[in-house]
Amino acid sequence: MFTTIQLHAEDSVAEVVLDRTPVNAVSLRMYEELTAAFRELSARTDVHAVILRSANPRMFCAGADIRETVEAVSPAESVFELRQRWARTCYEAILDCAVPTIAVVNGHALGAGAVLAGCCDIRFAAADLSIGLPEINAGRCGGARHLGRLIPQGRLRMLYFTGEPLDAEEALRLDLVQYVGKNGDELEQARTLAAKIARKSPLGLRLAKRALNESEAMGVREGYAHEQKYTIRLAQSPDAQEAASATLEKREARWSWPSNGFSVASTEAAPLVH
Repeated sequence: MFTTIQLHAEDSVAEVVLDRTPVNAVSLRMYEELTAAFRELSARTDVHAVILRSANPRMFCAGADIRETVEAVSPAESVFELRQRWARTCYEAILDCAVPTIAVVNGHALGAGAVLAGCCDIRFAAADLSIGLPEINAGRCGGARHLGRLIPQGRLRMLYFTGEPLDAEEALRLDLVQYVGKNGDELEQARTLAAKIARKSPLGLRLAKRALNESEAMGVREGYAHEQKYTIRLAQSPDAQEAASATLEKREARWSWPSNGFSVASTEAAPLVH
């Protein structure tokens, strides 16, 4: 049973909701629960898109709960060290979620909150967004490597060295967020996008997510060759034929995955299509 988050799923879209009053400070328990939730969603075959949001309309996440870092678990390991491991595990669970993820970011998203949002595939923001890495002000180093995937190095280093956050307009200009809400419609718009994504081929979404994640750190030639392995595998699936038929017949596709016997497995054994 979750105590720091909520998990809902309806019509192929799940919502993971940060719910630790008053400001969603990320405790060790929250890291553990977020990890469990995203791993569960990755394993489910009935969920095809995930929204990460806050139950607090004025606050996404104020960052890590620093009170835990001064308590000791044992003489050999502090809570701080344990938290670092769980933080990495949590962020990896979000990054590696098998289906597309959308963060809906309102109010402050600082430190760990900025990283949680940054680990999602897409970010929709409220107009009152304030997102940044203030760890320098607390004697810490933040999650720059995660945000460094998304924004230029010069701007990243300004965030890192000053601790000063970005507002919604600047975050949109830098493409750190892809949409800024109008009259508070960011969650509604994110739900519309998630539903649109969830109507795509479930197998295609999962293979596309893996192709993007695995090729991200590769060079262009190597990355494209790696992506083609997933293209080959997807082309051999019954859902690929159904996608073509639905396009030609101008109708909604009727996906058969996972009952058609195809699994989201390694592409290494996929033979070439002649």
